[in-house]
Amino acid sequence: MIKYYSTNREVPKVDLAQALLQGQAGDKGLFLPTSVPAISRELLSNARDMSYPDLAAAVLGPYADGVFSRDVMEEICHKAYNFDVPLEKVTGRSWVMRLDRGPTASFKDFAARFMGLALGRLVRERNTDLLILTATSGDTGSAVAHAFLGVEGIRVLVLFPREEVSDRQRKQMTTLGGNISTIAVEGKFDECQALVKRAFSDPDLTDMNLSSANSINIGRLLPQSVYYVYSASRLADIAGGEEVVFSVPSGNFGDLMGGVLALTGGLPVSRFVVATNSNDEVPRFFASGVYKKIDPSLVCISNAMNVGHPSNLARLVALYGGQMDEVGTLVSTPDLEAVNRDFYGISISDDETRATIGRVFRDYGVMLEPHGAVGWAGLTEYLEKNPDAASGTSISLETAHPAKFPEEIRAITGQDPLLPPSLEGLDEQEEIFGEMGLDYAQFKNHLVSEYRS
Repeated sequence: MIKYYSTNREVPKVDLAQALLQGQAGDKGLFLPTSVPAISRELLSNARDMSYPDLAAAVLGPYADGVFSRDVMEEICHKAYNFDVPLEKVTGRSWVMRLDRGPTASFKDFAARFMGLALGRLVRERNTDLLILTATSGDTGSAVAHAFLGVEGIRVLVLFPREEVSDRQRKQMTTLGGNISTIAVEGKFDECQALVKRAFSDPDLTDMNLSSANSINIGRLLPQSVYYVYSASRLADIAGGEEVVFSVPSGNFGDLMGGVLALTGGLPVSRFVVATNSNDEVPRFFASGVYKKIDPSLVCISNAMNVGHPSNLARLVALYGGQMDEVGTLVSTPDLEAVNRDFYGISISDDETRATIGRVFRDYGVMLEPHGAVGWAGLTEYLEKNPDAASGTSISLETAHPAKFPEEIRAITGQDPLLPPSLEGLDEQEEIFGEMGLDYAQFKNHLVSEYRS
């Protein structure tokens, strides 16, 4: 059985069930597997012919050994992944992987649906309940809200920065009701996340069974490793060792960490292009070895990436031999030579983002949204500076549907993005959400008064 350790290394290792239920480790660190299961050559050979749910069960099964049987894992994956994962050729051997076909039109659906089913099963088996606290910079909140809507024994509270989510992103989580509640915070995502993290480590709240569905929960990362294997298997000879370049628009770095787990497990990856918006603290860290978070984070049109201190950087540092605590202090430096071998960090401005949306639509008829445009712009620069890589397969992740950003897309392309079924009728639905400042005592009082039994 694989155990999970904290990046702060001050608490005992736990199994996957405890890591999922707990969310954040008791020492404020984040859980990582003590060993990453190898993706066998047989699986790499067969992946091209496997359905997405079957591939997901095969990749994720070893992580859950002793917690979920293979039959249970297959049941969870077949229920979770009942939508397409299109791979759209743009030019040459460069592709866009569209992760926007789930129920909330965001890549967050891949992890949230898995977590909803997995945690729902654990809560039923243990005859307990759970309060999930989640901070969102855009799409996490809606994906989590939809995935856990109506799940018996689980309540969800989502905090979001009032001024930094799009109307449709907000309405996807504020119109549900039931066991889903939301609060608009007069602050930024990093401040929402800080409130949530503080609650997890508050000794006065230990009786409330708090957990997270942010990417601080290991349950968010593991499912996101699957679509790297899926896309590479369709487009390259990974069984023969052909390496792929992935470009990943990055904010809190959970999506990238899914890819890193796949790489560590044996997926042949040439390089990850780590594309951020103007919140460029991580590309600067890669280049200099000095980490300085951005506080407050900068407001960009790729709003889900407006993160000045990504939680998952602590995990990346740990996997490369270093240690970073929860506030961003570098306790020990990772192997920066290996980091820069595997990652190419780049920051893309809003002007470049808009220009990329317009150029790709004009030249190739492909519509990108702001986050996917950051990824494509980063990939374009990488291939220009590394022309040898242009002859191989490269895949850029499109993490949300363009229809979530209709005003921006219309202004740039002159076209209205086609509305997916998941967004139809959303604009007319009634919203219900609370409002709050940044005072932790106020947040704590709300938790105690509304959720303590």
